[in-house]
Amino acid sequence: MKNLKIVALGGGSGLSTLLRGLKKYNKSITAVVNVADDGGSSGKLRTELGVLPPGDIRNCLVALSEEESLMSRLFQYRFPTRGTLSGHSFGNLFLTAMSSILGSFDSAIANCSEVLAIRGRVLPVTLSSIVLEAELESGKKIKGESKISEVEEKIKRIGLSPMSPPATPDVINVLKNADIIIFGPGSLYTSIIVNLLVDGVVDAIKISKAYKMYVCNIMTQPGETKGYKLSDHVAAIEKHSYSGIVDCVIANEGIVPENLVKRYEKCGACQVENDKVCIKIVKGSLFSDEIYARHDPDKLADVLVEIITSVLK
Repeated sequence: MKNLKIVALGGGSGLSTLLRGLKKYNKSITAVVNVADDGGSSGKLRTELGVLPPGDIRNCLVALSEEESLMSRLFQYRFPTRGTLSGHSFGNLFLTAMSSILGSFDSAIANCSEVLAIRGRVLPVTLSSIVLEAELESGKKIKGESKISEVEEKIKRIGLSPMSPPATPDVINVLKNADIIIFGPGSLYTSIIVNLLVDGVVDAIKISKAYKMYVCNIMTQPGETKGYKLSDHVAAIEKHSYSGIVDCVIANEGIVPENLVKRYEKCGACQVENDKVCIKIVKGSLFSDEIYARHDPDKLADVLVEIITSVLK
C-alpha cells in the first residue's frame, strides 16, 4: 500500500478530506486539482491579479502536510478585517506572491510543497485560465463555476472556455502510470467532471491500467445534483468521458441523523439514493458526525485501503 501510485482528481473541500485520511497510509499520492474556481478569495485574486485560483490548491497542500504544524495553520489563516484583505487566506496570498516571484503557478506550488513538507504532490489539472460553462435542460447557458452551482434547473452538459485547454504535462504522466485513480468526493460537475474536460486527461485515464474508483457524495447538492441517485452521478461522469471509466463506486450506507436531514431539506437537498449501477458498489458508514453530512477522512480512508488491498493483493 505504501508504494502504490495513487492519483486523486477533484477540488473543493471533498478532495482535501480524502487526502487528509489517505496520507496516513501512502506517501505517493498525487492530487490533481481543478482550477475553474471563480468565487470567494480565489475569485477576487483571479479577477484582480489574473492568477489561477489558489484556494483548492491551498487546501490540498495543507491536507497533505502535518496538520498541526504552524505553517499549515498559517496557510489556512483567514484575515478577519474589513477592507481589501477581508475574506482572503494567507495561503492564497502566499501562493499568488510566489507565482509572481517565480514566474509560474506550478513553480509556486512546488515551492509551497517544500515549505509545508507535504506527503505527495499537488498538481493543477491545467495551467490555462479557464471558465466553466453549463448547458441546462432548457437550452440556457450559464458561465462561471459559482453561478453554475446556484442554478435550480438540471444540468445537461458542462464545458470549458477555451475548449480543451492543455493538461499540465505531469498530470498526463501520473495518470498513465497510476496504480489507483480516485474521483471525488466533491461537487459532481464543478469539482470532478471539470477535470475530465481538460485535453488529454480522459485519454490518459483510458490508457492507464489503474483501478479506478468514484467516491459519491453523501447528499445531493442544490444547483448541481438535485434529485440525483447514485446511477445519475455515474451516468454524468460517463457522459463527459466514456462508458466504464470507473471500476468501483464507494457509497455511504449510513443513516444520516435526522437533525442533519432536516437542515439539508431546507435547501432542497437529501441523502443520495444508492440505486443499482452496472459496476461494483462498496458501501459503508462514511459521514462525519458534525454539522454537515460530509465524509469522515479516516472512515473513507479505511474503506479505500480495504478495497485497494483486496484488488491489488
